[in-house]
Amino acid sequence: MSTSDAVVDAAAPRVRSTRRRGRRFSRRNLSIIGFLAPFTILFVLLYLVPIGYALYKSFFIIKRKGAFGSPNEVFGGLDNYSRAIEDTEFLKSIGRVLLFGIVQVPVMLILALVFALLLDSIFGRFKRFFRLAFFVPYAVPVVIGAILWAFLYSPGLSPILDGLGAINISINFLGEGTVLWSIANIVTWTYTGYNMLIIFSALQAIDSSIYEAARIDGANEWKMAWQIKIPIIRPALILTAVFSIIGTLQLFTEAQVLRDSATSITSQYTPNLVAFTAASANNFNYAAALAFILAVATAVLSFGFLKLADRKGGE
Repeated sequence: MSTSDAVVDAAAPRVRSTRRRGRRFSRRNLSIIGFLAPFTILFVLLYLVPIGYALYKSFFIIKRKGAFGSPNEVFGGLDNYSRAIEDTEFLKSIGRVLLFGIVQVPVMLILALVFALLLDSIFGRFKRFFRLAFFVPYAVPVVIGAILWAFLYSPGLSPILDGLGAINISINFLGEGTVLWSIANIVTWTYTGYNMLIIFSALQAIDSSIYEAARIDGANEWKMAWQIKIPIIRPALILTAVFSIIGTLQLFTEAQVLRDSATSITSQYTPNLVAFTAASANNFNYAAALAFILAVATAVLSFGFLKLADRKGGE
């Protein structure tokens, strides 16, 4: 046998092994693609494509030839965006929901954290009951919950107002100065239990040996909650805060439902109501621009909060 034949024979097992690894790698890649394909296709078709189409439509405006001419869609560049920036009602609605979020989000997350800590310290036989009790408001559809609270806020129908009237306390929950906080109460009632479950799940994942070591060192329940539990579940707290920030700028259903009961809520009370009103008036291009501005604002606030939280966590 020649030297070249010997080299070929020696290399043949390595070549076959390489081919087998290549086939296994290809099959694995095909399996990964097969699992990801359904989600990717739906994500592109139902999320990215609508966003892209809304962005495209936002650069067009409607023009008419004469007072009664047929409407024509023409390229308007940034006209819709400049109009949104100059729209005082839209800017007021943004300021309104930002004030709403600054007050409502911390209150809701503090309540969710307190409930989760209490639930984590309750004996096992009571956990299921209280977990269900806290979560029930979130299980109620948002529209139904808003209608329920609309009755509780309405004079002549509300047992709350009747009880306050019996002790000579008069309050209008649907007045101009109070209706925003009435909406905040509905949102807090609805979503506190949802956030509580996220935080409670994080608490349940903590190794029990950490608590045992803390008790040996003389830590009471308060110290364990403040110095051990809360720092460990910080990622869950950040997650719930991001969800709440996103939900704040998407405020729509509660205000829309209460419009029938509260004259102080206009068709431009929240940013989403402004976009909805524009779309209802067949001004879809302007509504698309408003929606895209809200999407960018939501992304900026969410990522800004994450960066701030990471910076605070690194200190």
